[in-house]
Amino acid sequence: MNTRKSVLMVSLSLLLVLAANTPYVMAEGTAPVIKDILSSPADSLSGLMGEYFQLKWVPVGGRNYVRDTVSLAHERYFSGEQSDESAYVSDPDHYKLFVPFTYYNSPIEQYSTLTSDIEEDAADALTRALMPIDEQAFSKKDRANAQVNDALLSAYLNEPEKVQFTEDAINEGGNYVDRLEEQQEDLAKATASILSVEAIPQEVVEEAEADISKPNWWKFAGNGSFQLSQNYISDNWYKGGESNIAGIATLQLKADFNDNEKVQWENLFDAKLGIASAPSDQYHDYLVNTDLLRLYSKFGLQAAKHWYYTISGEAKTQFMESYGANSMDMKAAFLAPLDVNVSLGMDYKLEKPTFKFSVMIAPLTWTMRYIGNDNVDKTNYGWHKDNAKEMSRNTMHNIGSELLPSLTWNIAKNISFESRLDYLTSYTWVRIDWENTLNFAVNKYLSTKLYVHARYDDVSNKHSSEGLSYYQLNELFSFGINYTW
Repeated sequence: MNTRKSVLMVSLSLLLVLAANTPYVMAEGTAPVIKDILSSPADSLSGLMGEYFQLKWVPVGGRNYVRDTVSLAHERYFSGEQSDESAYVSDPDHYKLFVPFTYYNSPIEQYSTLTSDIEEDAADALTRALMPIDEQAFSKKDRANAQVNDALLSAYLNEPEKVQFTEDAINEGGNYVDRLEEQQEDLAKATASILSVEAIPQEVVEEAEADISKPNWWKFAGNGSFQLSQNYISDNWYKGGESNIAGIATLQLKADFNDNEKVQWENLFDAKLGIASAPSDQYHDYLVNTDLLRLYSKFGLQAAKHWYYTISGEAKTQFMESYGANSMDMKAAFLAPLDVNVSLGMDYKLEKPTFKFSVMIAPLTWTMRYIGNDNVDKTNYGWHKDNAKEMSRNTMHNIGSELLPSLTWNIAKNISFESRLDYLTSYTWVRIDWENTLNFAVNKYLSTKLYVHARYDDVSNKHSSEGLSYYQLNELFSFGINYTW
């Protein structure tokens, strides 16, 4: 009895498949009737899907209709070819035929609810299967589900090894809403863990306090060094000479303001003091060879990309009294002279990762020179000896122009070069100071420095009267301690 029932079930499935592939003719107002089989192109899907899956009715001319296969949908959704839009419409009732081959419970449930007589003749079953569909008795969705279940049942019986998933296994993962809520909870926990804070319930709302910090546009830097050189020569050295010790200390402090928009303000404090022993000098045990105390400030408002309207001021003097070799004539002292100049003009600035270049052009410059020590000869600094009124004053004022280019260049990791040229004129005299420093850093604390200061000064009338050149040079090469911050 069981064997007979199995044979009937398989036969019924095959008949349903054959019926599904049979063309029909439909007349207006009547149910479709069987017509001769019309040839149709082969399915673009191969194997199980191309053999069993069917979609809907398609007109073939006049009142004739045939059932199209899944090839039409496949061409549209998978092959990328655009077919006639009027030939088919979206039909979600057949989704089970397009997803990966899955075992659903509904085909078996549908078969289990069938009430049929086991002794029923096979011909009666065939006749009932081929009867026209009564559209009034069933809804479209019910008919589609029945067709899909018939096709799936036949596929399960003939190709069970191709089933990839089961409906029960899919349902264990929960529906979309459940998974979405779980993902939101996991995301909230992960975010709270990263931020190391506890998640705040939504009903707790507190007023947020903004922590606003004003940006710091100031940049501070500095450099300090102490260089020492020593030379010993015995009294009977065959080439002669004398022993000496020399040292130089430098300190440079910078405070620069830059708001990265319109304003730049540069401030510089520069101090240098170099002393060398003088064994052969009958008046002095040591002589000052380098002495500078300078304060410089430059304020600019941006006019173009690299140009700034600029006003600058500089004041410089020296620390100690200085004398000529084997002479008691005082050459300079603290505030003797004191040079002050204020300039108004334009400044061109160019900054790159390895160098910083600036050229200030000041067509209007006010200069003041002050001699605060009566032992210093004023005629060395522009005073005219034959002008008694001028010699009675300690201060001299001039109006002129200034050109001030400067360069800071990081040549290599441990090698840097700084150059500063100051061209100043009152149109009656010219004073040029060109300072160059080449620094070879051994490490953070040791370095070798080469300092060269070239100068041109025609302000003194004594130079020409005594046959001295207006060109002057001071050079120092030393090794010692250096620290930069």
